[in-house]
Amino acid sequence: MKTTPRSSCMLIAALPTAAGRARAYTRWALRSWRLDQTIETAELLVSELVTNAVKATGAVACPIRSGRRDGEPSIYLCLSTFAESLLIEVWDTSDDPPHRRTASDDDENGRGLLLVQALAKDWGYESLHSGGKIVWCECLLLE
Repeated sequence: MKTTPRSSCMLIAALPTAAGRARAYTRWALRSWRLDQTIETAELLVSELVTNAVKATGAVACPIRSGRRDGEPSIYLCLSTFAESLLIEVWDTSDDPPHRRTASDDDENGRGLLLVQALAKDWGYESLHSGGKIVWCECLLLE
């Protein structure tokens, strides 16, 4: 399936509500690009990467009522299509690399990057000279 390259990005407050906002944004972008068949996988990947970015940035404990306040920590989500794949990139303020770990049966956390690795064609991260990092993954566009 060949698609026209497209890109759409969103700045999101690093709050506990960020993953939900990112999933809704992903749904909207992929529907507008007529990539409905990829939405479910993309939402899951976005949710995992954004949740990790919020934790790495240091989420505020309680959500604000509306909008963003100046000086509030943020993360950045970018969705891009290339030929037959979707690139998902999430920037956060932490210089610490993402850690893939093996969770025990009783752990409630720790499976996110394993899930990303299982669902994505590829994933990785880039440290930025200006600070922070971009964690990315690429998934195939389904027909």
